[in-house]
Amino acid sequence: MDPVGTIPVFLSLTAGQSPGKQRRAAVLAVAVSFLVITIFALFGQAILHYLHISLEALQCAGGLLLLLVALELLTDNFDDPVAAAGANVAMVPLGTPLLAGPGAIVATMVFTQEVDSVATGFGLGLGLVVVHITLLLGMIFSVPILKVLKESGVLLVTRIAGLLLSAIAVQMVADAVKTFIANA
Repeated sequence: MDPVGTIPVFLSLTAGQSPGKQRRAAVLAVAVSFLVITIFALFGQAILHYLHISLEALQCAGGLLLLLVALELLTDNFDDPVAAAGANVAMVPLGTPLLAGPGAIVATMVFTQEVDSVATGFGLGLGLVVVHITLLLGMIFSVPILKVLKESGVLLVTRIAGLLLSAIAVQMVADAVKTFIANA
């Protein structure tokens, strides 16, 4: 989870919204992320085992999904039918897979497996809460930046966010492929 890296993507995906809607989108994205991370911390191994999905497959799928979002940001082609029908970008792609992406889910599941005491579990839970509060504060305090950037600045931020997001997505897929090959 990357509070600083999330800001350009958040600003580009919510650029046309009022500051109030942007704040609500930030709160919803963080809430969705926290819910997804918590569910996978508690039940992740059982869910993946039941569905016969490896962690690498989850990581690769998340990378491909992020790559699609990145390409839409790069090409300014963000008017898909789902978004046109009123889908909320705070849930997808912000809440998941950007905030609660495969990397964060896998890391949380690994840390959860290492919990051997109440203190360790409390530390993990506190860490998750602090990271999500930091994400929320970063997104909320980034909203006034849009007034300074104007339309051309938002376009620049959108393109940069798309480029960075595509690099993250490709790296996620590459790491998953490396792990697949190493485990073969």
